[in-house]
Amino acid sequence: MQDRYFSLDPAQRSAARELYLSVKNLPLICPHGHVDPRLFADPDYQFGSPVNLLIIPDHYVFRMLYSQGIALDELGIPSLSPSKSPPAKRGDLPGGVESDHREIWRLVCANWRLFRATPTGIWLRDELADVFGISLKLKRENADAIYDAIDEKLQSDAFRPRALYERFNIEALATTDAATDRLEAHQAIRDSGWGGRIIPTFRPDAVVNINGEAWRENIDRLSDVAGSTVSDYGSYIRALEERRAFFKAMGATATDHAALTAYTESMGAGEAEAIFQRALAGEATAKDAARFSGHMLIEMARMSSEDGLVMQLHIGSWRDHNPSIHARYGRDMGADIPIGSEFTKNLKPLLDRFGNQPDMTLVLFNLDETTYSRELAPLAGHYPILRLGPPWWFFDSWLGMTRFLDAVVETTGIYNLAGFNDDTRAYPSIPTRHDVWRRVCADWLAGQLVRGFIDEEDAFEMIRALAYDLAKQTYRLDG
Repeated sequence: MQDRYFSLDPAQRSAARELYLSVKNLPLICPHGHVDPRLFADPDYQFGSPVNLLIIPDHYVFRMLYSQGIALDELGIPSLSPSKSPPAKRGDLPGGVESDHREIWRLVCANWRLFRATPTGIWLRDELADVFGISLKLKRENADAIYDAIDEKLQSDAFRPRALYERFNIEALATTDAATDRLEAHQAIRDSGWGGRIIPTFRPDAVVNINGEAWRENIDRLSDVAGSTVSDYGSYIRALEERRAFFKAMGATATDHAALTAYTESMGAGEAEAIFQRALAGEATAKDAARFSGHMLIEMARMSSEDGLVMQLHIGSWRDHNPSIHARYGRDMGADIPIGSEFTKNLKPLLDRFGNQPDMTLVLFNLDETTYSRELAPLAGHYPILRLGPPWWFFDSWLGMTRFLDAVVETTGIYNLAGFNDDTRAYPSIPTRHDVWRRVCADWLAGQLVRGFIDEEDAFEMIRALAYDLAKQTYRLDG
């Protein structure tokens, strides 16, 4: 449907259509996401079954099904250590994880009503239509036909990741990589001579969060990849700087940091050393961890001010809220829940040092919508360092994007926004996600146009910025 998601008002709908068509075919800038670079390292990479591609790796899908009592085992989700005990509830399988992918697909289709009016429902419907050419509605009766149609496509050369990169008209795609990653897949992409621009992003959370499950082991890995023993705070900082330089040499233009809150604190080297030594000894407290993370955000800002890497900060997710799921299946299994956030006080120590630097960029993302107009828009509307990332995770939706634009643009304008990023592991959904953003922005700008807030020239310049220019400029992808 050409005019999907546009206003029912005829004047706004007509204007939205024209704005959208002006950017519909612009290349996709994907500056932040979680697609595995190994997809592109092997020119013959295959996604596997439709379930391998669309169900097992997608927490948006399986968290909803789990909420209705469908066990993750039934969806083919592997556990860390399969339970040998009898089934505890409906859906647990006596024989362990379901391995019949066709049966898993039938189960998902039989319950697809759960995704009506949700972003996930929109993404998969549009993805099946636009990427796979499948217009059948997901339901029990169509399950096998849709499975076979997807499976047939996935066997073809046209559905190899590199071929899809070209078809999707992606100009640049950034992955997210641990600070300890040797970036072997990225090197393999370079060595292959393929022309796609796949770049890494430096993510140090696993070596910064001293209360993390495997922090000590990750410090050992940091020592190994940096080629020097990390035994104190000074050697730790030098190792991180060395890794950032390596990532930058491999094409990185940005870093990424996730934290529960935006708390920042500047500590002296002696105090940081004391906490670091307690962490090495396994004696750090929860307060130590919070203070050290806050201090390291400032240190990462300091490094960005020196090496030019754009800094991204994702705030407000209580990770792995469900301890039973975490214990059985591990991290990031659909049990992450937003919390309330505060920025004005928490970010002040960082902004006091770096907020006025026009040649440095800190992109803020948050899961607490109440901060949009109260704190984030006023902060980004003043400090040269700040840009606002697009609605993230739970709010990567038509309503979430519309609320975001309503809440922030009056204070920030659009040129303090970072444009769009798809932030996804679901590679085939990338063009669909960008398309939804472009349609929302076109409809929102059309509303501004017909009300007389902007004129036609403004609207066409603004839609191009929101669809393409802002992301490219923010993440320094012009080179």
